[in-house]
Order: sequence, then C-alpha cells, then structure tokens
Amino acid sequence: MPEMRQLGSSGLKTPRLVLGGNVFGFTVKGEEAFRVLDRFVEAGGTMIDTADVYSAWVPGHVGGESETLLGEWLKRRGRRDDVLIATKVGMLAGEGGKKLEPARIAAAVEASLGRLGTDYIDLYYAHQDDPDTPLEETLRAFDELHKAGKVRVLGASNYSAERLAEARAISARGALAAYEVLQPEYNLMAKDSFEGDLQRLCVEEDLGVLPYFGLASGFLTGKYRSEADLGKSTRGSKMPQYMNARGFAVLAALDEVAGETGATQAQVALAWLSAQPGVTAPIASATGVEQLDDLIGAMELELSREQIERLTTAAGTAEEG
Repeated sequence: MPEMRQLGSSGLKTPRLVLGGNVFGFTVKGEEAFRVLDRFVEAGGTMIDTADVYSAWVPGHVGGESETLLGEWLKRRGRRDDVLIATKVGMLAGEGGKKLEPARIAAAVEASLGRLGTDYIDLYYAHQDDPDTPLEETLRAFDELHKAGKVRVLGASNYSAERLAEARAISARGALAAYEVLQPEYNLMAKDSFEGDLQRLCVEEDLGVLPYFGLASGFLTGKYRSEADLGKSTRGSKMPQYMNARGFAVLAALDEVAGETGATQAQVALAWLSAQPGVTAPIASATGVEQLDDLIGAMELELSREQIERLTTAAGTAEEG
C-alpha cells in the first residue's frame, strides 16, 4: 500500500494523490466513472475532491453533477467509512444568497449532503475568498457545521497568505473551528501564487496542502508540444499559454527525469509536487482507468534531490527568461 501522509494537524490522512472530481458528470460519466473510482480506492486512494459548482459551466448543467455521481457511487458500493469526501462552497449561487454568506453556507451544505447521500463531509472548503462577507461571519457559519457533526475538517481554497492568516487568527480568538487545509493552484508552471508567504504560513502552522491543477491542465503530461496537439482534449485551448520557452524548458527537464526513472512525465510532475515543503498531496483527475493508472504511479515515485532541483531550476530559469 502507498505511504500515508498526515493532512497537517487535521487528523485526516491521504496517500500522495487525491482524485479530482471536476470531470465526474462532465467528461466521464456512468460506468466508466464508477470504474475510475473503484480503481482509485483499490490502489489505496482515500480522498476524492469535488465541489458544488462542478460542472455548472457545461451548457444545461446547474452544478452538483459531480456530487450526484459520487453519491450514486457511494450508494452502489455500500460503504462510506474508507473514503474521504472533500467538497466546496462559495462559487455556486443559490438558496440563501451567494459566495460565503452564512445563509448560503447553511443551505449549500444541506444540498451537498443530499446529493452525496451522506450525513457528513470529511473536508469542506471555502472555494474562494469572499471579501464582501466578514471573515468572522463565514467562520461562525462553518463552526456551526463542525459542531453539528456535518463537517469534520475545514479548508480554504484560493486564499492569500494574508487572508488565511487573518481567518485563522479570528478562529483562535473566538474558539471557532479553523481552516486546517489549503487548496492552492500549484505546479511546475504555476509556482508564484503558493511559493513564498503562503507556503511559509502552511509549513509554520502545520496546515495540510492539497494543490489543484497539479498537471497544469494536462500540459505537464507532455502530450501537448505543438499547435497540432491542441485538439487532443477539451483542455487543449488552455495550452498555448504554456507553449513558450518556459514551458518547453520544463518539458525537457520532465523528459530527462522520466527517462532516468522509467516513470511518465505526469508521474514525475506529481512527484515533484509531493516533494515540495508543506505539500501533502497533489490533486489530479482522470477520465478513464488507463489514465488513472498512470497517475497512481506517482503515489510511490521517489525522485532524488538532484532531480527535484533540476526540475525546479528548469521552471525557475524558464520563468526568468
């Protein structure tokens, strides 16, 4: 079985991969989705990450499609205690208001619990900061859910170091449940938003860190190397931003390390993330079992210090260039 890591001081544990649920009910549905989920758990995976807003961006969808599919899977397998479900509130407007208003949080959690078919959520995130709602109001709403047993652990996604520190200070002063996990965007192509003050805060205060877009929407798999490759998936339209000296320097380093280790570029990119200070495990999604099996290989891939530094240098040199 893969190595289990403590998710900060939250009491939760996960191996070095969290399964992203943004594709469920969107690009992977029905039996194929169930096969992906079954395979993930079979391989030792524990946490599945979703959000109430997945996949409201699809024409005809209203949000909640991913949670609904996960609920069907949980019911079908007849077991809940061996998996951790993470979901989010704050991007899908609805009953009670919008963003992180207390009434919206109260309504949104009930809707998520209903779709998931469960009476508790293991990790509940504020999906993004809401500057229009006082932090204390939001935290009191989350604290009520925690005290009621509806939410085990609280997390924050897309927060700045300053706002995360302020939120934790408010929780400490008011004896409220605090954000114990951060979900930032972080990968070899997007380093600045996490590295620095945010990373230092997470290390110093022992917060769990589960980065999203660990593969830069697929660019770090190495399958997008020219304009001719953009049609390979629905995410191809995001690739031109990476097709520059910076991106190609990172791909070259990934190719080198993949050749040395016998791993794939995706596995190397995720293993680099797992080796960064403060990071517990990256989040990555899969649209099929074959793709998932590639990601699973990252759970146990150990890179040497020199390989990690070479990748970091390539990304840094490319950023400067």
